[in-house]
Amino acid sequence: MILDVTLGILFCLALLFGIICMGKLLGVKRQLKDMTDALNDIEAGNGNRKILAANNDLTADLSYKMNEIVYRYEGQLSQLRAADETNRQLMTSLSHDVRTPLTTLIGYLDAVHRGIVAGKEREDYLEVARRKAHDLKDYIDVLFDWFKLNSSEFALSIERVELAELTRNVLKDWIPIFEENHLDYEIEIPEKPLFTKVDMDGYARIINNLVQNVITHSQTTQIKIEMAKKEKEIEIRIADNGIGIEKSDLPHIFERLYKCDRGRSDKGSGLGLSIVRQMVEKMDGKITVQSEPNQYTVFTVFLPLRN
Repeated sequence: MILDVTLGILFCLALLFGIICMGKLLGVKRQLKDMTDALNDIEAGNGNRKILAANNDLTADLSYKMNEIVYRYEGQLSQLRAADETNRQLMTSLSHDVRTPLTTLIGYLDAVHRGIVAGKEREDYLEVARRKAHDLKDYIDVLFDWFKLNSSEFALSIERVELAELTRNVLKDWIPIFEENHLDYEIEIPEKPLFTKVDMDGYARIINNLVQNVITHSQTTQIKIEMAKKEKEIEIRIADNGIGIEKSDLPHIFERLYKCDRGRSDKGSGLGLSIVRQMVEKMDGKITVQSEPNQYTVFTVFLPLRN
């Protein structure tokens, strides 16, 4: 009698265990089907599809791991799409910004070559052609810098340098250009040495791009360049009294290919200030801009003090 009861209990337990296992297996089968459906959606391009699972599901760890992989994959795809859109915009900008001065350059040189112009007019045509050639060279230099900066092989040569003297050496080449453009200029650099760690060529590119930006776009009559030592950093300010930048443009001024719509010159690639910001950040610095339309614009570069 006791044996029969024991066997009955064991049979019931086995049956219950079998039912539980069957339920678990059916649950796992359903979850695996959900995973397959989700993966098919993801494969079709729906990167927002997620695999749902409760914490106590047998497939929970697997589901969470797959969601993590999909999330990372979607992030990489988003970066690739953004890069592709940037490259598309860059190619469009390149085709316009290179073709226009090149076409003008060829037109003026052809006129001189065929003898259509002579005397003073011929000299004027050659001068315009010279300026267009320099514009083209400047544009290509910026493009080269941008591609180099965004290359996986790009590396800065960071070293401890005396920044005051380096800045003087960069700016002395600009003085004839300031005078040629009839700009009042003021340069204030401390006599006391100020040390920081930068890539010397990269720092020169930062200063040159910022000064060139003033001359090309601001329609200014004055430019002031100051360097000052703060508690933990060196501050370099480049200010002008030109047409300024609209407040709606300020948040985007360092974005790639961004060009202000207001009366600022349409010359340039839209890459110069983006290159400046990337260079500054690679040297552990930061850059800011303040501007008031029709009054002033100030770009300020901050670099860590290494005295």
